Amino acid sequence: MKVLVCVEHRFDRSPDGAIWTQVAYDHSFWLRYLDVFDSVQVLARIRDVPQAPADYVRADGDRVNFTEVPYYLGPWQYLRQRNRVKQAVRDAVEPRNAIILRVGSQLANCLYPALRNSGQPFGVEVVGDPWDVFAPGSISHPLRPMLRWYFWHELRKQCANACAASYVTERALQSRYPVRGSTLSISASSINLKVEALRSVRKSFAVSDVRLSLDSYTPMQVIPRQSGCLRLVFVGSLAQLYKGPDILLAACAECIGNGVPLRLVLIGDGKFRAQLESQAESLGIRDCVVFRGQLPAGRAIRDELDRADLFVLPSRTEGLPRALIEAMARSLPCIASNVGGIPELLPDADLVPAGDVHALAQKIQEVIACPKRQEEMRSRNYLRAQDFREDVLQQRRVEFFEAVRRLTTEWQTSRRAA
Repeated sequence: MKVLVCVEHRFDRSPDGAIWTQVAYDHSFWLRYLDVFDSVQVLARIRDVPQAPADYVRADGDRVNFTEVPYYLGPWQYLRQRNRVKQAVRDAVEPRNAIILRVGSQLANCLYPALRNSGQPFGVEVVGDPWDVFAPGSISHPLRPMLRWYFWHELRKQCANACAASYVTERALQSRYPVRGSTLSISASSINLKVEALRSVRKSFAVSDVRLSLDSYTPMQVIPRQSGCLRLVFVGSLAQLYKGPDILLAACAECIGNGVPLRLVLIGDGKFRAQLESQAESLGIRDCVVFRGQLPAGRAIRDELDRADLFVLPSRTEGLPRALIEAMARSLPCIASNVGGIPELLPDADLVPAGDVHALAQKIQEVIACPKRQEEMRSRNYLRAQDFREDVLQQRRVEFFEAVRRLTTEWQTSRRAA
């Protein structure tokens, strides 16, 4: 059985027909589905480019193909061609295929009504929280309040009616976007049935989207600094301010103003980079900030993490951040905001309220002033990161995929019988 996977990510296509991506969703990502399904058909936005950028990698390949949705960027471009987008999404659905929606996603919002009307089962992989993505301060858009309610409402419906659900968090997303059983199968029954006996059962799996290979881990050791400056590192896209790099710059300025010698390394790129560089200049800390730009995943980022003394991620919104887990796997002390699934990774003592510059500055100073605390953080983070090894997570994903495949097969059988 083939699985159609609907994703919000945008891809490039070179003249030879190859599909390319910068970091996320490369060909290796899709291999997880092939443990259960025969092939993967990815439904996503694709644009044609003269040639793939040098730092891009192939996304398609053996048993992984793509179905194109007209390319758009942002609400206004979507509205201008929404009819073409909706038609392309509907045309991609075939009753013989299993369907998984990676949500929240506007493409999933377009696809859901057709699935609901036909009764075709679908799984959801909940990888983000639109309620936080469109929270005040996360983005500046005149439609932000409406988009926040719309995406939140749509995601709740999709989770409630999915045949199986996989979450990147253990509790956070589950509580806001719960699954619920069909009135035709009640889980409160006094009859003890195994899960496989319930045809319309809704299953929920806590499965992170983060994959860590064995070489992501490092023994708990400290690489000596080459100067008196403490080296802070941040990893995240600068295409939006979701990750709070502006908050981090302001907090570092406060620390430096208090006499703390810091050097901040920002890894990532995007349209807000120039604004952030201007902010660093206006704060008087430009000489203390290094904008490294986008680095290839893997060794290049791990090397930067290994040179750092402290990882900081003051996000305004999160699911379960890969960058934080990778830093934890490198035995780094970490500070982050208390949003999304982050409190499932770090204790309260290492968290700060999102958007609170002064609280972040105070937390940074607390941590760097106490070497014993840093060692405790290193040890704790390293051990927690072990839970995200690929061999551990794939067992849970396979259970989710098998549930989607089984319930799809049962629906197909009943449909033929009718």
